[in-house]
Amino acid sequence: MDIKEVRKLFPILNQEVNGKPLVYLDSAATSQKPLPVIEALDNYYREYNSNVHRGVHTLGTKATDAYEGAREKVRKFINAKSTEEIIFTRGTTTAINTVAASYGRANLRQGDEIVITYMEHHSNIIPWQQVAKQTGAILKYIPLQKDGSISLEEVEKTVTPNTKIVSVMQVSNVLGAINPIKEIAQIAHKNGAVMVVDGAQSAPHMKIDVQDLDCDFFAFSGHKMCGPTGIGVLYGKKDLLENMEPVEFGGEMIDFVGLYESTWKELPWKFEGGTPIIAGAIGLGAAIDFLEEIGLDNIAAHEHKLAQYALEQMSTVEGLTIYGPKERAGLVTFNIDGVHPHDVATVLDAEGIAVRAGHHCAQPLMKWLNVSATARASFYLYNTEEDIDKLVAALKKTKEYFSYVF
Repeated sequence: MDIKEVRKLFPILNQEVNGKPLVYLDSAATSQKPLPVIEALDNYYREYNSNVHRGVHTLGTKATDAYEGAREKVRKFINAKSTEEIIFTRGTTTAINTVAASYGRANLRQGDEIVITYMEHHSNIIPWQQVAKQTGAILKYIPLQKDGSISLEEVEKTVTPNTKIVSVMQVSNVLGAINPIKEIAQIAHKNGAVMVVDGAQSAPHMKIDVQDLDCDFFAFSGHKMCGPTGIGVLYGKKDLLENMEPVEFGGEMIDFVGLYESTWKELPWKFEGGTPIIAGAIGLGAAIDFLEEIGLDNIAAHEHKLAQYALEQMSTVEGLTIYGPKERAGLVTFNIDGVHPHDVATVLDAEGIAVRAGHHCAQPLMKWLNVSATARASFYLYNTEEDIDKLVAALKKTKEYFSYVF
């Protein structure tokens, strides 16, 4: 994996911000896009822009082939059994909401349990809060260890025979913790529950095998894995999806429409009402090709090395607190004593360094950490140790500046 050659494929990185070379450390929010993805989108709009499925003309056929070809690429990418199990959505949020609204409402009863964790993104909390209110189900949380990791012993204690749904992120967007999804799924299934996985922070960075994980649903977004915004995926086991009702109704997803009754298409199209996200799916397919050419194992190894280097170097900054376990995915969330994270991010931006600051759509976790907000540096395949050196130097400069001013 030649990082210099990889970086050449990301034109946005070749610029200055505030007079400094751009150091992009916000890939957990959204990744940058390589030329093959940009060109795939451009080619679609220039050469064969058309709606899919119903048209018999040449452009329509070409667009349909590309759209459904992208579905097959996704299937292989996560090792699903069939393309019938691959539903295109707007992103992880829409995918989880679909499971909650369709499967949750139909299968939860008064007193049933939904189990999640304190580290979840809001998109894996609020849908379950809403469906719990609607059905009378009880929302429970798996306690975290001191370093923010999950203990399987605590999972065993929290998941009971009354649990019907367990929904957990594979990688924390704040702590960087990598959760033992396969083992959690085994505990869920032992108790008769289904396993939902938020894969937004894992699918871009490591090999995913939904059959090996034995999860029942898996959600992820294209824009965090070099693909376009506005496209995501819901994987679901076929037998579960077949018994679920659609949540959006209209064109594309119907079989027969009468005056008072209608029937739905077969999987996966019954969940894809309206004109689908054609360009997004094609762009996602191109992103998958790009990532697989580099190799997910190579990407994971590179990010692990960067994360460990960042932990070592950032620990030299006086008054800096790092949150999360030592073994982590490629991100570091932190605070500097006496300096608000937004101020940290502002000073870093003046140095050309892009980081994220705020609650990271994880307010319950912020409360658990006893902070209102944090700053976060996140890494991807195009980042280098030099990027981290620049970050650390800028953090020391930030600390010195605020110590002098206040």
